[in-house]
Amino acid sequence: MKSSIKNFKFKNYFKNNAKPFFIAEIGVNHENNLNLAERIIKQAKKGGAQAVKFQTYKAELLASKISPYYWDLTKVPQKSQFKLFKKFDKLNFDDYVKLKKICDHYKIIFTSTPFDNDSAIFLNKLVPFFKIASADLTNLPLIQLIKEFKKPMVISTGACTINEINNLDNYLNNNIEVSFLHCVLSYPTKNHDANLQFIDVLKKKFPKRIIGYSDHTMPDKNMLVLTEAYKEGAQIIEKHFTLDTLKGKKNNDHFHSMDFKDLQKFFENLKFIKTLYNKNNLVRNVLACEKKSRKNARRSIFTRGIIENQQKIKIENLIAKRPGTGISPLLINKIINRRTNKKLKDDYKIKWSDLKKL
Repeated sequence: MKSSIKNFKFKNYFKNNAKPFFIAEIGVNHENNLNLAERIIKQAKKGGAQAVKFQTYKAELLASKISPYYWDLTKVPQKSQFKLFKKFDKLNFDDYVKLKKICDHYKIIFTSTPFDNDSAIFLNKLVPFFKIASADLTNLPLIQLIKEFKKPMVISTGACTINEINNLDNYLNNNIEVSFLHCVLSYPTKNHDANLQFIDVLKKKFPKRIIGYSDHTMPDKNMLVLTEAYKEGAQIIEKHFTLDTLKGKKNNDHFHSMDFKDLQKFFENLKFIKTLYNKNNLVRNVLACEKKSRKNARRSIFTRGIIENQQKIKIENLIAKRPGTGISPLLINKIINRRTNKKLKDDYKIKWSDLKKL
């Protein structure tokens, strides 16, 4: 999927695709190595992602040297935001141009999150849509600049209140395609904090916006977190992504990232879920697979004991038993008080021809 940076619209993707738009968040898992970045891009494409996303920043423009950590120190033993970000900000603008060309080669969309104005201005030449991090939801100078580019904006909402999201929604005009991603800004997010039902809250609160999910939970083996997010209505899904051989590694975001096998499992889940729904049978017609069961598992009217010739049939002479190839129990009142025209043995499936007319 070679991306055109002009006139990109998520709504055009959703017109032709039932599955969600998946953004594989490579972030800084490239470790300043373009060869590693290319290997991760290739695996993201193999897994089925529609886009890969990086992070474009310089530590000096992102965090002061006194900024404290907000992550799990057992996974990332660095207490300084500045020092951590400085470790992975070695790519220059020319490197991102190379990454864009690599993505074009593998037919996957390239995008990156800008964390400063210079990065945003540069990326505008490369990306079809902008991703804004949760922590920048209130960074109006950056958002105002990106707004002027008039490209779709995907905005994570981690650690935000509904009022803050609403204020930003009012600030952004309807001429720009905007997506709000439910997100929990905790690395990693515990499963009981995922709060996936908020996806539906956002869909109802902002019906004109595209609603999605940016995930920070540890990848579960069956990809149930992402599958549930999809079932809650997430149209865009983003999750940190890494090489299969680096998954679970400490430092960077490897420790809570998925790999291509996880992504393939997620799409397998969606394919399976699709088989469970049949929009062509909303009136509940009998399915072809049910016809044999309908005939043999339903009941017919049988004799309960011997019924003599000319005997007047009472309710106690009858019983409903399987299979349903005879007279339906729905018609039992049309049999009661009629007389037989022959002797009927016990456990006999009654036919209309066995009965005299009233």
